[in-house]
Amino acid sequence: MKLENKKVAILATDGFEKSELFEPLNALKNEGATVHIISVKKGQIKSWDNNDWGETIAVDKLVEDTNESDYNALVLPGGVANPDSLRTHENALQFIRDFFKSGKIVAAICHAPWLLISARVIENREVTSYPSIKDDVINAGGFWNDEEVVVDAGLVTSRKPADLPAFIDKIIEEIREGKHENQVVDASV
Repeated sequence: MKLENKKVAILATDGFEKSELFEPLNALKNEGATVHIISVKKGQIKSWDNNDWGETIAVDKLVEDTNESDYNALVLPGGVANPDSLRTHENALQFIRDFFKSGKIVAAICHAPWLLISARVIENREVTSYPSIKDDVINAGGFWNDEEVVVDAGLVTSRKPADLPAFIDKIIEEIREGKHENQVVDASV
């Protein structure tokens, strides 16, 4: 159990890419981490799976009732609808900024870097994303790389579901090593 005594928040809402939430969730739990699903709505949130609505998952906490200080890391699954909706919620964006301010691990895959853009924490960072939002990342000041996983001072990013094995391995490694915790990054917005 590499991640005993570690807590991870997964921030999501309706329209998250099914594999990009469930695969990291299961892997983190298998490593001994406590994982909470954080959202902007109560109850259940629905995944997007192969061009249709998929499996649901129960929300553990609302983002406005959650504090970054309770967690070691934050995972941001993609999908298109999920980050596009979350980026309109200031509480969600502040939650993300708080992880950057405290220097904790943040992992974003697929379209989730949209959240990093809206939270204004992507500038001057090496990242990757789903190829269709490459220009968004660059226009926000990020340095985009076409690689399955990119790590920049505790920020872990990947492109798509096919990258999940590398993405998950890197998240687990970063949390286990904890080398970026308390390494404060300027996220003053």
